[in-house]
Amino acid sequence: MNSMALRSAVELGIADAIQTHGGAITLPQLVSAVKIDPTKSDYLLRLMRILVHSGFFAETGDAYLLTPSSQLLLKNHPNSLSAVVKLIPRLEFVTPCFLMGDWLREHGEKTAFETAHGGTPFWEYSEGNPEFNSLFNEAMANDSGLLENLVVGDCGLVFQGIESLVDVGGGTGTAGRIISETFPGIRCKVLDLPQVIGDGRLADSEGNLEFVAGDMFDHVPSAQAVLLKVCCVNRSQCIMDDLN
Repeated sequence: MNSMALRSAVELGIADAIQTHGGAITLPQLVSAVKIDPTKSDYLLRLMRILVHSGFFAETGDAYLLTPSSQLLLKNHPNSLSAVVKLIPRLEFVTPCFLMGDWLREHGEKTAFETAHGGTPFWEYSEGNPEFNSLFNEAMANDSGLLENLVVGDCGLVFQGIESLVDVGGGTGTAGRIISETFPGIRCKVLDLPQVIGDGRLADSEGNLEFVAGDMFDHVPSAQAVLLKVCCVNRSQCIMDDLN
């Protein structure tokens, strides 16, 4: 209930509505701001009770306020995680969990995701579902956004002496762009599938940032350093073995 309530809050834009309102917002004002059917006000009240109880919003009198947690749900927040919140509870990810017992008894190398989706691998499924693919890429960009404000600035020694780096599975280039801007001396390549980078992104190669369309399990461009921000351990080892 908590995770689904949080997802509903993002889909309705509750945090953005409170920010736009400029402060504490009453339930009737919130109903109007997020365009909810007034006859369902009581249900919005129940939703807000869950969100207040879980600490994502605060309540003062008969009005609601943002908290540090709900600020991460704002679309314009530098560390926004709104896309991640919308992605995780989707049926694409939830359904495999319901089949976990059957999958563990299966013979073969199919993943739980493939079992739940008729044998279709994750990346193939993503390529065939543009809406899901777009949300997944947005969520990965959200996650990379944390890199800028919480990691890169304080980790200069990690990148000291590196002149070239390839971000494997770098998505639309959020992390690569952050690194290349923070450390201009590093030539950064962003590797990801063509449907992720897109034809338009291929032409975006400029300065010390370059986009490369390809499959990391087939080939990884040469560089002094490899960045694997979010990657399965055994798959990461396969990539490193290939590079070695």
